[in-house]
Amino acid sequence: MSDIISTGISPKRTFWSLFTKSRKKGVRDHHDIAYAFVAPYLIMFTVFIVIPVLAAIYLSFTYFDTVRAPEFIGFENYINILTNDAEFMQYVVPNTLKYAIIVGPGGYILSFLLAWMLAQLAPKLRTILALIIYSPSLTAGITMSVLWKVIFAGDNTGYLNSVLLKIGLIVEPIIWLQSKEFLMTIMIVVTLWSSMGVGFLAMLAGILNVNQDLYEAGYIDGIKNKFQEMIYITIPTIRPQMLFGAVMAIVGTFGSSGIGVALSGSNPTPQYAGQLIVNHIEYFGFNKYEMGYAAALSVILLLVVYAFSRFAYRLFGSKDE
Repeated sequence: MSDIISTGISPKRTFWSLFTKSRKKGVRDHHDIAYAFVAPYLIMFTVFIVIPVLAAIYLSFTYFDTVRAPEFIGFENYINILTNDAEFMQYVVPNTLKYAIIVGPGGYILSFLLAWMLAQLAPKLRTILALIIYSPSLTAGITMSVLWKVIFAGDNTGYLNSVLLKIGLIVEPIIWLQSKEFLMTIMIVVTLWSSMGVGFLAMLAGILNVNQDLYEAGYIDGIKNKFQEMIYITIPTIRPQMLFGAVMAIVGTFGSSGIGVALSGSNPTPQYAGQLIVNHIEYFGFNKYEMGYAAALSVILLLVVYAFSRFAYRLFGSKDE
């Protein structure tokens, strides 16, 4: 103490500086612990997301056949996609847009409406129905081959053909899964049937956790029915869950690849009727071994998904997030 006074430094200031240093040290220690917990995720994210994306961007500017080393060719792959790939511009782009516009918003709206309706039911009944609605998203791959291919089989044994033949609506079996007129419609129906996944559960959880006092205050302020309650209270309150559901719907829709190929049994699908951009990527990457061209297609898909995700963020995101 005498040394402190002799140097002319205030004891209060000295103790404060010591406290500040110890506090900063403690904060730094907490930061180190936090980084240690986050490190496994950062490592996995870097290895399985960041590096593959950067590799795809690099390969998109090369010719790479998986045998020889990648050869840099600049923007040639992108130019070929936009000018020389007739199937991409004539079939893949229209099919993907049609599929995305119907399945994306359709599945998203259906998820919200089902979640909202289930929230009005008793807990036990709600749990049972939620499990029934959610289960197709878990078993979509199995039921694809076991259920839907049997229903739409192109002979007399197919359930749909059998019913239509018995009631006289058709005179001969229809080859549903090889038909240019029906394949896309069947893909959309099957996808909507299995689209009640984690986005649906997130919205259901959000609705169930809305503060009930808000509804009471809303009715005092003039809300008259359930529809107004949903528009003015429920949706604004669960915006984070709505944003999560929208992003999951966008990624799931544009990332769909197995449906058309699994139903029709071929890639490309018959007459390109159900060919989506992911199918096109797989065809060039794993059938023709043009990895550079497939990488360019995947970069285009990445940009499209990012653009739609930003649009969803503008709709449901907040300035504070």
